[in-house]
Amino acid sequence: MSGPTGAPGTEVVTREGPALVRVVRPATVNGPGPGHLGTLLLGHGAGGRRDAADLLALAALAEDGWTVVLVDQPWRVAGRRVATAPPSLDRAWTDVTTTLMTPGWQQEHDIPLPVPWVVGGRSAGARVACRTAPETASVAGVVCLAFPLHPPGRPDRSRAAELARPLAAALPTLVVQGTRDPFGTPEEVSAAVGPDPALTLVPVPGAHSPSRELTTVRRQVADFLAALP
Repeated sequence: MSGPTGAPGTEVVTREGPALVRVVRPATVNGPGPGHLGTLLLGHGAGGRRDAADLLALAALAEDGWTVVLVDQPWRVAGRRVATAPPSLDRAWTDVTTTLMTPGWQQEHDIPLPVPWVVGGRSAGARVACRTAPETASVAGVVCLAFPLHPPGRPDRSRAAELARPLAAALPTLVVQGTRDPFGTPEEVSAAVGPDPALTLVPVPGAHSPSRELTTVRRQVADFLAALP
């Protein structure tokens, strides 16, 4: 186990090959401090950097008492440059979450992962979280950074149904979206899914790349986590 930018992390076996998880735990285990509020599991995008700036910014939520887990999907661990198809991504993600939620695995690796769980990620990682969250036990919410509502210039190929899945299950869902995102602006996201009490939509300046408003992103996610039931 290592920090968010360290290597090699901890290997997790999946049907699609080995994934890697890097765990950032709260400093306070006993005594005064924020304690252990839950586990935030985050996945990466389909073509971004190994450590997107906004994902690393969320790793700092360990200071608030959350255990943060950054997941490298098997295709990236294998050194491939192109992500695998959605069914493969979902199988790997489901295997990772199932393994990490197993008390025996946590004890073996000395990695306690408290409930509740919040799952999410950036871009393609947000899609995976939305598709799988309703069927994953102990998940209390979903965090989406730069949800790719549609391919650039192709609003006819909407992925709104994926974003609607956790909402239909009444899972609180946060979407932090760049105001100039070619994969879907905040206005497009709002129009695609409609008003929903489970949805929190936060516009931030920028496009689809990791936001430069990292302080804002972290604060919005921290506020979302704090408001969970």
